[in-house]
Amino acid sequence: MGSMHHGGVVIVGAAETTELGTLPTTPERELHLDAARNALADAGLTTAGIDGIATDRAPVYEISDALGIRPRWFDGTAVGGCSFMVHVRHAAAAIAAGAVDTVLITHGQSGRSRVEAPPYVLDPSSPAGQFEQPYGALAPYSTFTVPVLAFLKSRGLTRRDLAEVVAAQREWAVPNPRALRRKPVTVDEVLDGPEVAYPFTKDMCCVVTDGGGALVLTSAERARDLDGAERHVYLLGSGEGAEGPLVSQMDDLTSFGPFRTASQEAFRTAGITHADVDHAMFYDAFAHLPLYMLEDTGFVGRGESGEFIRAGHTLPGGRLPMNTNGGGLSYTHTGRYGMFAIQEAVRQLRGEAVVQVPGARISFVQGVGYMFGAAGSLVLANVPG
Repeated sequence: MGSMHHGGVVIVGAAETTELGTLPTTPERELHLDAARNALADAGLTTAGIDGIATDRAPVYEISDALGIRPRWFDGTAVGGCSFMVHVRHAAAAIAAGAVDTVLITHGQSGRSRVEAPPYVLDPSSPAGQFEQPYGALAPYSTFTVPVLAFLKSRGLTRRDLAEVVAAQREWAVPNPRALRRKPVTVDEVLDGPEVAYPFTKDMCCVVTDGGGALVLTSAERARDLDGAERHVYLLGSGEGAEGPLVSQMDDLTSFGPFRTASQEAFRTAGITHADVDHAMFYDAFAHLPLYMLEDTGFVGRGESGEFIRAGHTLPGGRLPMNTNGGGLSYTHTGRYGMFAIQEAVRQLRGEAVVQVPGARISFVQGVGYMFGAAGSLVLANVPG
């Protein structure tokens, strides 16, 4: 058995769909397939070289069949937006154990156009259907309001700190031609925008787009036989965690335990410290999530996240360049953003990002699933551990 961490497993292919944004004639399955073909081409492989597949939303056997793959290993783990961080972790474990050789992970979602997308269904028998939805908590922007207000109050922060997150990330998106929101924005303009659900204004909520992405993973030993070794990205560490289905019943409204569990495991297995990280991607469906993540993953102390953003540490040239594609708030968000966070980390480590972090060697990626339900963490590097 090899190691699933410390560079024993390598991302050899990574790509998004040819287009992102509003794709009113492209069904979700075709988004999966487009991303898969692009990632395979990036890896210099064909479907004949794939014996494992992982995806979420679409049944995994539908995607493998459409691509002509007959896998001997598959993973349909579906835990919302961090599913793809978890897929990477599970695939790495399977590769290290010899259960599979090369894994394709796909994502495709018609989040904006809803072309052949499964309908949103409110299940009155579910925990949320019984205890949250009857009170109007029907969507993330309304469900998130309770923990956000508790977090801000507990830290002595205000809505202005949420707006600071938006303005900082927009700076990364402005030069990015694939970002949906590219107009520069000030903190005051964010605060003066249309209110969605207090304390959120429109720009504090993610964009809604169509698109997808895919990854190809294999062992370091097999990766040596592929071209483009200088573009390979190594998995140094990973972690995952879960809590419960009800946001209103979090163990602690002001801190998400699975962020701590997953990130601690990722740092431990990678054998690095926070000071070793050159770049971070924090899943940002809403403006509060980077604040939670900065603190819960240990990059700053309790109550220090707001000042960290205000001081410019996440901007170009800052101590921790963060969400360098513009994030879910400005770049793209199909509904499950985790794939795009990984894609940007890979671009940064390859030196191929639109706004490149000079000398980036190690990237930390933190995902969240089903609002505050699950978490997945990855430590990626452009050199073996």
